Amino acid sequence: METPIIGRVWKFGNDIDTDVIIPGKYLRTKDMQVFAAHAMEGIDPEFAEKVKPGDIIVAGSNFGCGSSREQAPLALKHAGIACVVAKSFARIFFRNAINVGLPLMEADVECQEGDEIRVDLLKGEVIVPGKGTFRGNKLPDFLLQILADGGLVAHRKKIQDEQKE
Repeated sequence: METPIIGRVWKFGNDIDTDVIIPGKYLRTKDMQVFAAHAMEGIDPEFAEKVKPGDIIVAGSNFGCGSSREQAPLALKHAGIACVVAKSFARIFFRNAINVGLPLMEADVECQEGDEIRVDLLKGEVIVPGKGTFRGNKLPDFLLQILADGGLVAHRKKIQDEQKE
C-alpha cells in the first residue's frame, strides 16, 4: 500500500449504494474484470471506461449502503480506484473494503471532480491543492497493516507463514 495516495478525483454524493457500485445483474460471475467493467454503472454508465488506475473516489455520507455484497469494493479496486474518501461509510462496506485491500478514509473533503488530491492514510489527512488539508479518521494500525498486506486473506496468510518460520 503506497502512502500517500495521489490521484484524480471522481466525485459522488450521499447514499451511494452497492447496487449503484456494482449492479446485481453482474453478481453471478467471479470474474474481476467483469466487476471492473461495470463499476459505478448504476450512476455513471461510462465510469469504467473513463477511470484510470490510481484515481480516487470522494463521496458524501453513507457510501456503500445497501447490501453486504463484497463485490462492491472489489469492483472499485479492480477498476483501478486507489482509495475511497467519504464523509461516512456503511459499516459493512467499510469492513469489506478493508478485507479486500481497498484503502479508505472517513473525511469531509471539499474538492471538485478532476482535482488531484493526496490521501495520507498514516496521518489521517487529505490534501487538496488550493483548498487546504482536511483531517480524517486515521485507521487503527491493525487495519493499516491489513491494507498494507493486500487484504485480510493475504494478511492472515502472511501471519501463518511467519509462524511457520
